[in-house]
Amino acid sequence: MSAAIIIRRPSQRVLVGKVMLGGGAPIVVQAMTNTDTADAEATTKQVFELAKAGSELVRITVNTPEAAAQVANIRARLDDMGCDVPLVGDFHYNGHRLLTDYPDCAQALAKYRINPGNVGRSRKEDDPFTMMIETAIRYDKPVRIGVNWGSLDQNLVVRMMDENSRLAQPRTAGEVTRDALIASALESAGRAEQLGMAHNRIVLSCKVSDVQDLIAVYRSLKLKCDYALHLGLTEAGMGSKGIVASTAALSVLLQEGIGDTIRISLTPEPGGDRTQEVLVGQEILQTLGLRAFAPMVTACPGCGRTTSSFFQELAQRIQTHLREQMPVWRERHEGVENMTVAVMGCVVNGPGESKLANIGISLPGTGESPAAPVYIDGKKAMTLRGDNIAAEFTHIVDEYVERKYARREAAGGL
Repeated sequence: MSAAIIIRRPSQRVLVGKVMLGGGAPIVVQAMTNTDTADAEATTKQVFELAKAGSELVRITVNTPEAAAQVANIRARLDDMGCDVPLVGDFHYNGHRLLTDYPDCAQALAKYRINPGNVGRSRKEDDPFTMMIETAIRYDKPVRIGVNWGSLDQNLVVRMMDENSRLAQPRTAGEVTRDALIASALESAGRAEQLGMAHNRIVLSCKVSDVQDLIAVYRSLKLKCDYALHLGLTEAGMGSKGIVASTAALSVLLQEGIGDTIRISLTPEPGGDRTQEVLVGQEILQTLGLRAFAPMVTACPGCGRTTSSFFQELAQRIQTHLREQMPVWRERHEGVENMTVAVMGCVVNGPGESKLANIGISLPGTGESPAAPVYIDGKKAMTLRGDNIAAEFTHIVDEYVERKYARREAAGGL
């Protein structure tokens, strides 16, 4: 039996600052700071680091008057540093007041994130949701209506649970809750359009922390609308758990053509590097063949034939070198992000994998001749020997980039 073909409408294109979401544009990687936004110096530094790592949008918390008062300052500092990454304001509870009271903040942000579950609505003139949408329209800013499992509108949930209980065959509470997430997002988007927000200025997200629930919610959401969609497994967790869970959920959806921008919500280890969430997002997209961000290193896992750790150290050294060079190479060399490098540990798969890469080195395994053949574009180019193999191979990679990939005029900013 052949699989059913599901026809999904393409997403609307949404311009966020200089970045295009949806409509066939490349899937955008974004991240979020964890600094106190009222600390302009620390927040500017972290935004810059995230942008340098490859985050194409950076979201910052705007939760207090002190934070709102610093947003324009942060934007100015970044501009002075040549960093033009768009800033997204993350608002909850009091966003309508902060945007009203701090017009410089409203202007400096490229997009507003609104959570309908805790922004709230009322029939009074100061309805928070209405005020935020009207501010976005006034400053010509797109919005992300971001519904979250942990802060879902309880009035909506109760209403839908009551309706479900009266059915002849009630659905499970989990199914109803998933439908409530989607209903909240779509009803809020519809309300925003009624207030005058353009259809192509709205991004939706429905975040949960369970992999299967996330897949089910976004499959359903995509069939019901053509808004640009932001993907992310909320509260993904720490370390390998967060990486694996995010990869499992997003890979299924991205493979099905669902999603226009992603964020990997990793819990950093104490003192950990916030940029890890950017690298994981990039590697998911690159591994799926959807985008290329940096040269990929192929390296064998090691076995009894590779009792020396030298090839592991070389693979790590090369991978680190490539990542460190990419901010410069990205501006100077067209297509370098598609380069592949192989660092192999013995004669079994070493020569074959090295030939398939742009540049590959096959290091000697246990008992093999102490020589390391290097392959360039599928052909054996040279053999390295001695104690300086790592430095020599790194130099060969740098020379290959300069020779192989066309130079282009450096672009300003990050």
